[in-house]
Amino acid sequence: MPVCPIDTSRYGSSEIKEVFEEKTRLKYLLSVELALAKALTDVGIIPKEALSKIEENINKVHLSRVKEIEKRIGHELMAVVEALCEVCGDYAKYIHVGATSNDILDTATSLQLKDALSIIEKKLIRLVKLLCSKAKEYRNLVMVGRTHGQHASPITLGFKFAVYACEMARNLERLHELMKRVLVCKLGGPVGTMAAYGDKGLLVEKKFSEYVGLPPAEIYTQVLDRDRYAELVLWCALLASSLDKIATEVRNLQRTEIMELAEGFRYGVQVGSSSMPHKANPIKSEKVSGLAKVVRGLVIPALENIPLWHERDLTNSSSERFIIPLALIILDEMLKTMIEVIETLVVFPENIRRNLELTRGRAMSEAIVMKLFLKGVGRKEAYYHVKKLVEKSILERKDFKDVLANDNFIRKYLTLNEIEEALKPENFLGEYSKLIDRALSYANKVVERTL
Repeated sequence: MPVCPIDTSRYGSSEIKEVFEEKTRLKYLLSVELALAKALTDVGIIPKEALSKIEENINKVHLSRVKEIEKRIGHELMAVVEALCEVCGDYAKYIHVGATSNDILDTATSLQLKDALSIIEKKLIRLVKLLCSKAKEYRNLVMVGRTHGQHASPITLGFKFAVYACEMARNLERLHELMKRVLVCKLGGPVGTMAAYGDKGLLVEKKFSEYVGLPPAEIYTQVLDRDRYAELVLWCALLASSLDKIATEVRNLQRTEIMELAEGFRYGVQVGSSSMPHKANPIKSEKVSGLAKVVRGLVIPALENIPLWHERDLTNSSSERFIIPLALIILDEMLKTMIEVIETLVVFPENIRRNLELTRGRAMSEAIVMKLFLKGVGRKEAYYHVKKLVEKSILERKDFKDVLANDNFIRKYLTLNEIEEALKPENFLGEYSKLIDRALSYANKVVERTL
C-alpha cells in the first residue's frame, strides 16, 4: 500500500522514479555482474563459454526470485548472485569471481546516479534558459528594489531574473564538477587491494571500467568513500535552496498588497480555497519552499555516513536507501514545478509602477545624494541633509519632490529640472543593462558547455 507521496504519484516524474524502482535496480546490478564477467574473460580468468552462458541467461533472473533468496539468506547482493547462478547451471562457478558486494552495489549506484542526474541536468538547463529568456523580456521593466523588506533603490525585473539565471548556472557548473567525483566504478575486493586478481587487478579494473562506462575511483576500501555521496546530497540541498529563493520571491511579490507577480491560475477550473472563493494562492511556489526543507534535512545523514569503521561498516546502507532516491526525486519535482511557475508567471506592470511610487519619491534619495556629491557637496553632508528632508517628507506627508524643491540648500546646487530628472527611477539604474548582458553571457556559456 502506498504511503510516501512519491509512491502515490504526487511528487516526482515517472522517468526519474523508474530509475530507482526495484526492478530497475536489479537491472543495474546484473549489468555490472555481466561487465565483470566480460572483463574477467578478456584477461583470461574465466573461459569465453562461461561469458556466453551468463549473457544468454542473465535476463532470466527475476526480482521475485531474488527477493525469495534474500528473505532466506539475509544478504542483498548475494541473493542476486545466487539467482544468477541458478540460471547459469554449471557455469555458476564463474560468477562474481574476485569481487565483493560493494564492487557491484556501488558501481550500480553510480549507473543509477548517472541516469538520474541526466534527467535532473536536462530540467536544470531548461530552467536556466527560461530565466535568461525572462531576463531579456523584462530587461527594462523598472521596479523598486527591496532590502530588509523595505523599498530600496530601483532595479528592473529583468535584472532580478538575470541574478536567478546566474545562480542556476552556477548550480549547473557544480553538477558537472561533482559528476567527476560521484560517477565512478570500483572493483577492489573485500578491502580494496584487488588481491584476488593478483598482478592482473588493474587490468581487470580497466576492462571493467570500459564495460560499465565509468572511470575507476582512484582508491577505495570495501566501499567507495561516502564523501562522494555527501557531496551529491549537499549539491541537491544547495540547488533546492536556490529554487526556494526564487519561490520565496514569487510568494512575496504575489502578496495582495504588492501583487507585482503571480503564479498562473487556471480560472474557471482551479480552486484556491475550500472556503474562500476569491483565493488564488501561490501553491506551486509554496510546494517548492516546503520540499526544500525536506532536501536540506537529508544533508545531516549524508555527512554522518562519511565516518565508517575501518574499511567499512554497514551504518551508511540503510540511510542511503532513503536519502539518495529522495533527494533526487524531490529535486526533480522541484525543478519541474519551478519551470511551470516561471513559464506561466503573470506580471503586473501597473502594480510595479504603483509600488515604485508608494514612497512619493523617497526611494530615490540615493540619487539625490549622488547629484549633490557630483556638484561638490561632501558625501556625509549630502547624506545627512537628504536624510533630514526624507524625514520631513514622511512626517509632513509631502511628496519628496516638493520638499526638495522648497529647500534652500538643495536649490543652491540643483535646479527643478535636475531634481525631477534625479527622481525618475529609470535614470538611476547604472550599468544594469550591461550587467544583465554579462550575466546572460555567463549563463549561456555554462549551458553551451553541457550540450
